[in-house]
Amino acid sequence: MAETKENLTNPGTWVGEHGDILFRYALLRLRDPGAAEEVVQETFLAGLKSKDSFSGRSTERTWLVGILKHKIVDYIRKRSRERPTAGADAASTLDNMESDVFDDKGHWKPGSAKWLTDPDSVQNRGEIREAIGECIDELPGKQADAFTLRELEDINSKEVCKLLGITETNLWVMLHRARLKLRGCLADNYDEELGDDAKP
Repeated sequence: MAETKENLTNPGTWVGEHGDILFRYALLRLRDPGAAEEVVQETFLAGLKSKDSFSGRSTERTWLVGILKHKIVDYIRKRSRERPTAGADAASTLDNMESDVFDDKGHWKPGSAKWLTDPDSVQNRGEIREAIGECIDELPGKQADAFTLRELEDINSKEVCKLLGITETNLWVMLHRARLKLRGCLADNYDEELGDDAKP
């Protein structure tokens, strides 16, 4: 049952009731504990300033997560402006991608990893979320931001390109490479979750 304005909890209890969940949510997306703390604090401040506009159509936690999502996007936008774009142009990057999927004779490399467990059930386990977060940490900064915005935050491609100051071709390349690296990282480091034959 959704909360109403009248039963919105005291903002003094927000840290205890929602802080850990908001922090974990932000940490998975930003991969930086300091940045995660910053956006969670900004979320609480924004929630405090706008608590009178809480409509009660959702739970208090859902409302705070909605605020947090906006703070995360703002943080990534700011970070991408401060971070230089990689020097390789999209055309050469697309050419180089062939080596990721084709062998020396032009044949497809072995296909996708075989998951031995149901991905939906694995996704709900904390260990796999942590593993994905650790693998995202290994991605280059802008590539990780592109993956986070598009796949975790479900922001459309045009908006992601605008936020990161890149073309749609650049975004496609970044996402393709991120998926390959994440697949390899998960298969190499977390084969107990995926099974021994999951390695690409």
